[in-house]
Amino acid sequence: MNDVGSLSLAHPSHFINREKSWLYFNDRVLHEALDPRTPLLEQVKFLAIFSTNLDEYFMVRIDALRDQVEANVTTPTPDGLTPQQQLDLISTHLAPVITQQHDYFAQNLRPRLAEAGIIIADYPTLTPEQQAYLHNDFMRQVFPILTPLAVDPGHPFPYMSNLSLNLAVLLQDTKTGQHHFARVKVPTKAASNPGGKALKRFVTLPEPLRPPGVRWLGVPLEQVIGYNLAVLFPGMDLVGWYPFRVTRDADLAIREDEAGDLLAEIEKEVRSRRYGRDATRLEIVKAAPELVRETLTQGLNIQLPWVYEVNTLLNLGDLMELAFLPYPELRDSDWTPVLPALFEEKAYNDAYGGVDWFNLIQQGDVLVHHPYHSFAGTVERFIAQAAKDPEVLGIKMTLYRTSGDSPIVQSLILAAENGIQVAVLVELKARFDEENNILWARRLEQAGVHVVYGLIGLKTHSKLALVVRREGEGIRRYMHLGTGNYNSKTARIYTDLGILTCRDDLAADVTELFNFLTGYSRQRQYRQLLVAPVNMREEIVRLIRQEADQARLGQPARIFAKMNALADTAIILELYQAAQAGVEIRLLIRGMCTLRPGVPGLSEGIQVVSIIGRFLEHSRVFGFHNGGQENLYIGSADWRTRNLDRRVEALTPVLDGVVKQQLQEIMELMWMDNRQAWDLQPDGTYIQRQPALGEAERGSHALLMQRTLAEATPVV
Repeated sequence: MNDVGSLSLAHPSHFINREKSWLYFNDRVLHEALDPRTPLLEQVKFLAIFSTNLDEYFMVRIDALRDQVEANVTTPTPDGLTPQQQLDLISTHLAPVITQQHDYFAQNLRPRLAEAGIIIADYPTLTPEQQAYLHNDFMRQVFPILTPLAVDPGHPFPYMSNLSLNLAVLLQDTKTGQHHFARVKVPTKAASNPGGKALKRFVTLPEPLRPPGVRWLGVPLEQVIGYNLAVLFPGMDLVGWYPFRVTRDADLAIREDEAGDLLAEIEKEVRSRRYGRDATRLEIVKAAPELVRETLTQGLNIQLPWVYEVNTLLNLGDLMELAFLPYPELRDSDWTPVLPALFEEKAYNDAYGGVDWFNLIQQGDVLVHHPYHSFAGTVERFIAQAAKDPEVLGIKMTLYRTSGDSPIVQSLILAAENGIQVAVLVELKARFDEENNILWARRLEQAGVHVVYGLIGLKTHSKLALVVRREGEGIRRYMHLGTGNYNSKTARIYTDLGILTCRDDLAADVTELFNFLTGYSRQRQYRQLLVAPVNMREEIVRLIRQEADQARLGQPARIFAKMNALADTAIILELYQAAQAGVEIRLLIRGMCTLRPGVPGLSEGIQVVSIIGRFLEHSRVFGFHNGGQENLYIGSADWRTRNLDRRVEALTPVLDGVVKQQLQEIMELMWMDNRQAWDLQPDGTYIQRQPALGEAERGSHALLMQRTLAEATPVV
């Protein structure tokens, strides 16, 4: 590191490259798979997550950088790297990490699974009886689906969809002796098309065909196909077959200002994602001959270093099928979300068979913390109660991502059928959830819900629900203001926070924000909310500078922030200046962070910690000491340029003293984690915390589960 005193604050050496930082994040995910303290099936899960994370990275980032290189863009990022240098960095970093992943699976994880009675078998090792079963299953279930595609002068190179697993087949004509190349698509369910109909990756054998002590035995589908290929090519000799997998650019490119129908335009782009984008990665088995590699690389127009030769199974993301096998001794202990007993004590109502949420919220703001608190018993129950309440006049919500069987959407449809005015902003541009959101948008419209598709040029990422209720001679507005999506599935594995409140000033702000989202409004000031791209950035800068001013006066000054990513250069420069003024800055950042902490003369007062564990840290929390009268916010926005300038985001102030104390205690507990926490070093690397000799292990997820159980009541 250069002498900081002689450099400008914005010198490239003061920033970590964003691609490098993301790669280090995914390395931490992989570490959970390699860590011997992680239960066996949880290791399988983290190995799968590492793979699916990498899939998304290749679908989003690689082609964007390649486009810049092809356009001769040499403008560096804040850390000083050009697009080509970043591509070089990515390829250099990934090669050994991907090798490590596959070697660990082959040499460690797969044998240990077998010892535990979970066998991923290779087809040739099976008994004749087992092979006969799989052949019959192949003929009934698989053969009718397969379509071999020839590649020769009369048959152009076939198009291969994103994330598809395929077999490259080499054949020899028994009459002419001529060699041929064909492609057979393995009909597994691709992540880019999770709703599509397809077969599971592993074909399982029934118990009578399993050896004693074997609890699960499965064979990769591509092997079942490969060893039965002869029936697809009568009159040909099968020379060999070689699995390969294609990843394509999948970032939507929509000219919203020119799209007459945003819904139709996004549907077209989603189709293009699967069938009309450049290949960004080719994965192929190491045993494939040169002819196969050349045919594929030329046909896909892809070359080194984006060709990965693998000596084990392709697409280890499919191991997620095994991660949830019903063997509890091989997994983390089960967790069932609960409700604090206090909720029932304060607002139990026989008519609802549980909490009367309107009554409870009237008594004071309520903090919910998922997945420790039940999402179904809190947020979903709140919306369900509103949908059935004859005094409710209107419901407004933002939906960014929701589950395929969303109880909240069902409640909104019921509310509309009950005559309640329902308005929903469905963000069609939620990456990789576009198809799901399109389906729900149409279902809601058919039920009479007013559906808005978002704003031109902006993604609506805020998490807001507003219920308008008639009470006596007036109305009262109830709200859920959160950090997470209204998605019952992710609510079981993502940590998120929400505040349920009926405060008038917040209600007025939320009402005006919905007017901005659904109508025509140029609202520039809000009473309590910080709203992007309206006033959030300037207010965050003001709050940071306020702490710096206090520090310069010799007063206590602290900033605490928790988020998914920190990558906005202007905000980082403000944090550097605050640290130089003497502000103590603690940052809990799960993923990407381009700030360098702990650099003498620049950022000694800044610490950055990442927590990776059984739950995915998703909540955003921001605290500013403010002379002891702490300003505390929760919301949906990271400190990234896209969140502050190109998305509709909302940060909600925590105004209730009890809720503020609860939130501060949760954040302090997380900061003291010595099991799942990693400390970011000035050079961009991370060091995992370890309990000191004789010190108890403090994993924040486990401690929060224990704490929640201590105040719990069963959830109906």
